[in-house]
Amino acid sequence: MNALLVYPESPDTFWSFKHALKFISKKALHPPLGLLTVAAMLPEGWEKRLVDMNVNRLSDQEIEWADYVFIGAMAIQKTSVHDVVARCREAGVKIVAGGPLFTAAPQDFEDVDHLVLNEAEVTLPDFLRDLNEGKAKHLYGTESFPGLDNTSTPLWRLVNLRKYASMNIQYSRGCPFNCEFCDITTLYGRKTRAKPAYRILEELDTLHSLGWRGDVFFVDDNFIGNKKKLKKDVLPAMIEWMKERRYPFNFATEASINLADDETLMKLMIRAGFDSVFVGIETPDETSLAECGKYQNRNRDLMASVEKIQSFGLRVRGGFIVGFDNDSPDIFERQIEFIQKSGIITAMVGMLNAPRGTGLYKRLMKEGRLLKDVSGDNTDFSINFIPRMGYGNLAAGYRKIIQGIYSPRPYYERVKSFLRAYRPREKRKKHFHFGYIRCHFHYPGAVFKSIFLLGIKDRARRYYWKLIFWSLFRRPRLLPMAITYSIYGFHFRKVFARHL
Repeated sequence: MNALLVYPESPDTFWSFKHALKFISKKALHPPLGLLTVAAMLPEGWEKRLVDMNVNRLSDQEIEWADYVFIGAMAIQKTSVHDVVARCREAGVKIVAGGPLFTAAPQDFEDVDHLVLNEAEVTLPDFLRDLNEGKAKHLYGTESFPGLDNTSTPLWRLVNLRKYASMNIQYSRGCPFNCEFCDITTLYGRKTRAKPAYRILEELDTLHSLGWRGDVFFVDDNFIGNKKKLKKDVLPAMIEWMKERRYPFNFATEASINLADDETLMKLMIRAGFDSVFVGIETPDETSLAECGKYQNRNRDLMASVEKIQSFGLRVRGGFIVGFDNDSPDIFERQIEFIQKSGIITAMVGMLNAPRGTGLYKRLMKEGRLLKDVSGDNTDFSINFIPRMGYGNLAAGYRKIIQGIYSPRPYYERVKSFLRAYRPREKRKKHFHFGYIRCHFHYPGAVFKSIFLLGIKDRARRYYWKLIFWSLFRRPRLLPMAITYSIYGFHFRKVFARHL
């Protein structure tokens, strides 16, 4: 068999970092980890190719070469998925599809030959067996959640690592919490299933042997879902691995806010090489947190929790949501105030949406408030239900937040505030990574591009130079970080340009 694995194109969004990647001549932030893992599960005798449409164009010749085209996608890639499916149908090539987009709404893809849903460790072997026997079905699914001890190491050789700013690894699936708006527990369950430490080291060894140095993102939706195993086995093993190889990687991940309650865990993460963590903060409003079942965020000082995590040397990226039923008219100002005071530079604020399968989706369906399917981009002013405050008021308030945190003045003020307080714990020599551009080391072009685009051409150039000179004289060690965050700000303003 000739198997062509296709990762559809993602639109320009907050998390694409498209405009920032141009400064370091990269095409995409991360490679398609799911498809690379699936590729490793396909029969060894098959010929395999992978096209990431965020990096390379998908040609008609590549489609015609394939016996089967395997597509893996998320909701935000839906438009590109329909285009790829149409091209495959026209070429007469059979399609196999899986991933969150297809698992959430298989009825929307009747024109796909084979839907291999849920987790491939369970459903892909069944499909391959039936295919070999000439009786492959249209749909394969399961309600079971497999262990991850034997999950295949991604087939990294199928992609050009140099095209990406960061590599990615999955350690665990599932989340112990059950937030109403989140579909993670629907997809992966509430029990955290994790790979053993030796499997993580094997994957790190593979990346290291391929010459990768720099960022590695753990894609887990909640990396600390099983704290005991992390502290006892995984992080100590990673610490020794990193030390023996002179710290080739810089790690980032996602975690719940209760990370702030475990100082031992934070210290171990720092020693292992973690330097940033995405935290779902959502809202400073207690009633809205109760409404959405975000109980891990309730009855705590969220600002103090963020400050504590950052005091240990972990830079916090934050997720925020507006549009809850209990949001009052002052929520927009409160969100702005929280973000500015907390010093969270990468603050992803989105309008609430209800993905299929979530508790929120089911509740809104009963209330007759659902409108359409989600776009997958919660920063594009789209919403798939009727909000209590009215869409006009919600959109106006959301626009106010965007202006209040990403307009040049407040953004650069927030960066300066963060740099003034930030005290990185580890002083070991680090290689370049995307979150902390070593302009004088691997990517000297980035500093010159920033000077030209941000210091000369950009309308916000006076804020840029004020930050650069302040950092140069007050926090010279953090000058590369100041340049990095200036580049981030440029990307965020580009994404929200028409709203700013």
